Amino acid sequence: MLSIEFERHRLDNGLTVVLSPDRRVPVVAVNLWYRVGSRNEREGRTGFAHLFEHMMFQGSAHVPKNRHFELVEKAGGTLNASTWFDRTNYFETLPSHHLSLALWLESDRMGWFLPAITQEKLDNQRGVVLNERKQRYENQPYGDWDERMQRLLFPPEHPYHHTVIGSVEDIESATLDDVEEFFRTFYTPNNAVLTICGDFDETGAMELVEEHFGEIPRSAPPPPVPGTVEIPLKVGETRSERVPSQVPLPRSYIGFRIPSFHDDRYHAAQVTAAVLGDGKASRIYRSLVREKRVAKDVVSYAFPLTTGVSMLLLGVTGHSATDPDVLEAEVFREVEALGSVERREVERAVALEETRLVGELEQVASRADLLSLFQTHFDDPGRLNGELDRIRAVSPQDVGNFSRELLQDDNRVVVTYVPEEPREEE
Repeated sequence: MLSIEFERHRLDNGLTVVLSPDRRVPVVAVNLWYRVGSRNEREGRTGFAHLFEHMMFQGSAHVPKNRHFELVEKAGGTLNASTWFDRTNYFETLPSHHLSLALWLESDRMGWFLPAITQEKLDNQRGVVLNERKQRYENQPYGDWDERMQRLLFPPEHPYHHTVIGSVEDIESATLDDVEEFFRTFYTPNNAVLTICGDFDETGAMELVEEHFGEIPRSAPPPPVPGTVEIPLKVGETRSERVPSQVPLPRSYIGFRIPSFHDDRYHAAQVTAAVLGDGKASRIYRSLVREKRVAKDVVSYAFPLTTGVSMLLLGVTGHSATDPDVLEAEVFREVEALGSVERREVERAVALEETRLVGELEQVASRADLLSLFQTHFDDPGRLNGELDRIRAVSPQDVGNFSRELLQDDNRVVVTYVPEEPREEE
């Protein structure tokens, strides 16, 4: 059992505050989660959560554009933000005597963002996001794999059917009225979790939080997640897409629906993913890369998603001479053989997950993020202290049962990229 100390408070306006002191190093991490991600976007407004993340760095009533970055970096700190399926988070890590600076900056854009927005800022950031989409999805080999995977794995009515970055058409059509509505709906204290981790005094920190956030009014609870959240745990078939593309090597992405992060079976999925493709001693790497030499690399990951179901992903890249059909067949063979997984494979995978979690807990920034995660998704930051035990409890029988139930051909999506012949210049 881990022993991460914390206190939890709730302001009158609904803001949840998690404090986790650690005075070993004079650094403090401020981590702010909003319960809004791509799952909350209604039809015609995909990509808006991510676009809004960009807009939040364009200044607020008392902080000019780009000043947020300048002030934090001038104080010797770092900062960033990210948008995902189920949340958007903003975070700073600074010398501990600058805690008030980070709290002021985050509170100013939570409480006083709207007076600073302009059409020029929206146009500018819309262009930035569209350019990001071109770079990451359209002009990069294999760049649109997740777009294709999500469309096949989740039905159109499910909130995970579309990507976090959204469609070009929806991004281009966003208006200032949309920005204001989105902000008033989701960027409210009663829809947020603020975690402070590191070198600080708890009483003094809460006084600062009250000073900076206390006067921001609460809003009505956000609307339910749109669409149909509850869908079957299995796809019901194998769905495949072959994508001829200007890619250097054949690559297959294989996805499965799995229980959500809220489900007791999620940790079996997490360990199973590590057994299959995490590291050079993993089952697929050992067989396909080292022994049969039909692949050059492999990745695997269980997504900790919370809305109805989640997904487990395998990615395997072949050599130039590898037949994509052979590549897929070899991966399926290894997956289907997991019913007889060996104890040493599971013990290795559990050790990898333990090491990853402990490594994250050593850093105040990632520890703060994990506390925010468990408060947001489980209303219990203390659940983090049992996470190591839940991983260690996964047995070979659990992995075998999980693979027999959910990793078979009735619950499989395959997206395979095959190199196109180079186009001749006219």
